[in-house]
Order: sequence, then structure tokens, then C-alpha cells
Amino acid sequence: MRALSFLFLTLLASSAAERPNILFIFSDDHALQAISAYGDRFKDIAPTPNIDRLAKQGAVFDRSYCANSICGPSRACVLTGKHSHINGFIDNNNSRFNGAQPTFPKYLGKAGYQTAIIGKWHLVSQPTGFDYWEILPGQGNYYNPDFIQMDGSTKRIEGYVSDIITDKSLEWLKNRKDKNKPFVLMAQHKAPHRNWSPAERHYKLFDGVTMPEPETLFDDYANRSVALKKQKMSLEKDFWWGHDLLLHGEPTDPRFRKGMPNGEYTRMNTAQKAAFDQAYGAENQKLIDDLAAGKLNDEDVTRWKYQRYIKNYLRTIRAVDESVGRLLDYLDESGLAKNTIVIYSADQGFYLGEHGWYDKRWMFEESLAMPFLIRWPGVVEPGVRSKALIQNIDYAPTFLEAAGVEIPEDIQGRSLLPLLKNKGVAPADWRKALYYFYSGEATHHVAAHDGVRSDRYKLFYLPKTDEWQLFDLDKDPQEMKSLHDAPAYASVLADMKKTYQELRAQYKVK
Repeated sequence: MRALSFLFLTLLASSAAERPNILFIFSDDHALQAISAYGDRFKDIAPTPNIDRLAKQGAVFDRSYCANSICGPSRACVLTGKHSHINGFIDNNNSRFNGAQPTFPKYLGKAGYQTAIIGKWHLVSQPTGFDYWEILPGQGNYYNPDFIQMDGSTKRIEGYVSDIITDKSLEWLKNRKDKNKPFVLMAQHKAPHRNWSPAERHYKLFDGVTMPEPETLFDDYANRSVALKKQKMSLEKDFWWGHDLLLHGEPTDPRFRKGMPNGEYTRMNTAQKAAFDQAYGAENQKLIDDLAAGKLNDEDVTRWKYQRYIKNYLRTIRAVDESVGRLLDYLDESGLAKNTIVIYSADQGFYLGEHGWYDKRWMFEESLAMPFLIRWPGVVEPGVRSKALIQNIDYAPTFLEAAGVEIPEDIQGRSLLPLLKNKGVAPADWRKALYYFYSGEATHHVAAHDGVRSDRYKLFYLPKTDEWQLFDLDKDPQEMKSLHDAPAYASVLADMKKTYQELRAQYKVK
């Protein structure tokens, strides 16, 4: 009996060692437009070579979407494989993640995996189901960030947050307790979340470059719901002089919003402040002088805000891309790469001036779409591009199946393994549409809405005004005109409404 028991344990250990490790690199608000593997207007100006390594060595999903385009809710969907109304984390204002509920790290832990999360958590309650965790409080900070420890204490670490998260992730990988067990590490960045404070080494990146503008920078919101005009996430009206544009003091020009200073500057030490002032001082003073001289009209001001915003946004991404490179290099050097699934994703997309906006929430493509790149040697063929509709509720069942763990029936997402093993091609029974929900937080005054997206069409419903919005994404990829009342699209509207009701029933939306 003892011999049989020893043999069983030996086989179990061997099986565990052969199961893939999982490195899940997750950033915040990283738009597809800002990843060169996805192309778009910054591909040559601001490349992401390390994230692109995953694209070249693995697969890129071109139709990857979130279930609820806000930070906390998206993370809850990832952990549980369930929509917001099921996992209970609806919004960032009033929700608290119920850590007693099942999550994929808990299932993997029971199956013999070592589990860790380092970086941004943003789910109010403390993490559960992890062997190790070290998280940022709330949104966290870029400079000299605090980290909550497992004993509840907080430590402040001097430096830049993307670098520190990477340092801590590498330290855990190198010093994890049992090297014979497979692991799942969730390395989760704050960047490129607002207020887009770059690392000192990137302050001058893109100086002298005029970033291309989106065609819809000056969108007038015609031909769509009046609710679009009521949002408060426009570059023109809603950017703070200090918090968003990194300017000192208060504006005297009414076209700039005053009242919220740059909190990152107040966290900096003397040397950090000096470096910041040296990098931004001349450009800031020129703006102040030009405003005083009356040299800038309204469009000029909006364009200045866009340039300041997009350069800092892309500068913060440069540090994230460098982080990805450091992690991939370690996997290569340590020999772990051959049996490690590496995923790069973000909690949702982001508006980079499209429709005149920053932030997310609206069900337009720039916010709805989230990056998903995956490398899995021996399973995912290099260079695959998939057009299959996938969603962040699919991550949990994918991790479980990859680890050989049975997927619970109450998980609402689907494992991506059939796609990964078939060059990204979806099986015949794969979803033809996906469901989206946004609760309508007071933040940014974006109206509550939910909807569905198919290969070609998007339909969403605004309950407060009882409005439908329908878009033909083939003919109108920038979503500038709703076709909900167009006679030629009556049958499309009827079909999409049917899909909407079917998916709401499938996902038990009340």
C-alpha cells in the first residue's frame, strides 16, 4: 500500500510539473490603438516591440471585448468567468468584491498551482485564493507607490510603479517556494490609467513629434442619442489643468478646468520634482504665455490638450512594454518559457481622442475592445490572428482547461482552447454575438446601457431615454450614425433585438 501511495504521489507530482505555468500580464485602460501589433495611427511613432513579441510568437485576437468597460467590474469578470450582475461587482462606486465566491485562482490552487497577484487589484476587498499577494490601494500611484501587504500593513516603495511591479513579479518568480509546482502569476499594472504620469526616463519621449489626431476628435454627436452630448469625459471641457495636463497652479483661462492638482507631483521627492520641472517647464510656460497673448483659439486649445494627453499616455505605455520585455527575457533565460502560457491584456480599451473623448464606458469600439495576445509554445502557432468573438469572461475557463481542471457549470464564459489549438478558427458552435452591460455611474455622466455586438452589427439600449442605437460596423466603423430608425435596416434591427433578448436570457439578466 505504501508503495502504491508513493507511486500515486509521484505520478501526481509529475503531472503537475507538466501542466503549463500561466503568466497573466494585465494593464489598465490600454487601448488597442496604442499597441503596434494591432496597428492604427501610432504603429510607427510609438511601437510596442515587447508586446509585439507575443504577437509574433503566438496569437493576436482582433475581436476581444470586455463585458463591462470599467476597471473593477472587468477584473471581477476575469477572476470569476461571470458577468457583473452574477459576480456582484457592478461598478466602481458602490461595489465590493465578494472574496468568498469561486475564482479561477482558487480552483487552480486546489489543483496544485502556486498563485500570486502583484500590482493593481481595485476590487475594494482584499484578495482571496492567492498564496501570495501585494497590491496597490485603490487606483494606486505612479510615483513612490504604496503596496498593501498580506498582513494588512502598507509599505511605500520609492520609484516608478511599472518598474516596481515588474521587480516584485520577477522576485516572486525567482523565489517561489516550490519550483516543482506549476504557477499562475497575475502581474497587473496601474499604467496607462489616468493621470498618465510617465517615468522620468520617458519625459522627453516624443518631444518634437506631432501626434496624428483621430478623425473624430471634433465629433458633434449628431445622428445618435442626445445622451452622447451629456457625458463629461471630453478633452475640450473636462480635462483638469493640474491632474490631467500636469500643469502647476491654477488656470486663468476658462477653457481649462481648475480645482484638481497633479497629485503625483506632490508624492515626488526633491530630485524627482526637479526632473519633472526641467522636462515640462518650458512647454508649460509657452502654453501660459500663448494663452495670455490670445494666440490660441478653441480648436487650438483642444489640440494642445490632445497632444499633451496622448504623449503622456503613450509614455506610460513605454514603461509597460519594457516591463513585458523584462518578464519575457526572464522566462527565456530561466528555461520556463517553453512551458509557460503568457497573456497580455487590459481591463478594457480607452478613447484616445476618438469622439473627442478620453476614458471608456460607452459601448463604442475603442472602449469595448480590449487587447488579448497569447503565447503558448507547442499549442498556439506563431503569427496567428483570430477574428473570433471573445470576451474577458472567457479567461477563467481557458485557464482552468489549460491546467486540466474541470470547468464549473456556472461559469458563463467559454474556454478558448478550441480556438488556440485551431489557429484561431472558431468551432461551428462558437458564439455569434456577445453581451455588454454598463450600469451608468455618476462618474463622467455616461448613460446606463447594455447591448450586443455581432461580427458586423452593434445594438445597444439606453433605458433612461428608451432608445436603441444600431451601427453597421462594416460601413461605419467609427460609429457616427445610428441606423435604428433606417427602413433599410429594419430586419437587422429585429434580428439584433432578438439576439439581445436571447443573450440576456442566457446570462440570466433580470
